Amino acid sequence: MRIFLKQNYIIMEDNMQAQKIYSKNTAYQKFEVLKTNRNKRYKYNEFLVEGVRNIKEAIRNNWTIVSLIYSFDMKLSDWAKQTIAEVNTEQNFELTLDLMKELSGKEDTSELLAIVKMRKDIFSEITLSENPLLAIFDRPSNKGNLGTLIRSCDSLGVEGLVISGHGVDLYDPDVISSSMGSFFKVPVVRATDNDAVEAWITNLRSQFLNLQLIGSTAHSEKAIYEIDLTGPVIFMIGNETDGLSYHFNEISDIMTTIPMVAESSASSFNVACASTVMFYETTRQRNIQK
Repeated sequence: MRIFLKQNYIIMEDNMQAQKIYSKNTAYQKFEVLKTNRNKRYKYNEFLVEGVRNIKEAIRNNWTIVSLIYSFDMKLSDWAKQTIAEVNTEQNFELTLDLMKELSGKEDTSELLAIVKMRKDIFSEITLSENPLLAIFDRPSNKGNLGTLIRSCDSLGVEGLVISGHGVDLYDPDVISSSMGSFFKVPVVRATDNDAVEAWITNLRSQFLNLQLIGSTAHSEKAIYEIDLTGPVIFMIGNETDGLSYHFNEISDIMTTIPMVAESSASSFNVACASTVMFYETTRQRNIQK
């Protein structure tokens, strides 16, 4: 029985006894592979989450928390104690401080980590408004770019992101960390099969007759601010090195670019920066229309 005082209320929670870990046993080895091994993450259908904001957002957005991990040698904050007391988990784990330091990826050791259940990759998980703004990221190759793009989707009203083809792992800790909590808010669907993505697009076209499929490119094409973005839109964002694949280039209704000043020595924008500009231009036009 855990008892905590919170704003004049006593919280008593009958959670299971946490398993204490003193060495790199089988349970600890699982934590390590969830952090470092893509294939093992998908074998267990679970991933490791670190950081107060990320754990809070996972809980707030109703992700399934399988386990909480903390140290019995560390003084826990009221937030950590409350989270341990209130979140329903299958099994919690208490580690030595040395093991917690080794598992944590931060210079200042995290007081709490979480093992979270993956969600299914189902297009219907993306809830559509009457005027949807959506994005497809084709074969992302950089973890930080993917996490940052998810953060931009959250900030600028993109209702869902589809990751097409083979790229970096959506559930990699670096992706989650760079999203700053937005990972748990924005519906993201992985689709390695382009036919599945095209079938989803076809279905959307039947629902939204004026849907625009807009491909992005670094080459000279129609400027983003010259396109009417007030109706339903799917932005197709290309791989950082190779750009948009031939397949998605062919099915796009229009290709767009973000003009640079003539004196610029840069040949293109970072993909996450470019996406943010396109999302912002869409919300700007829509806000003017209101």
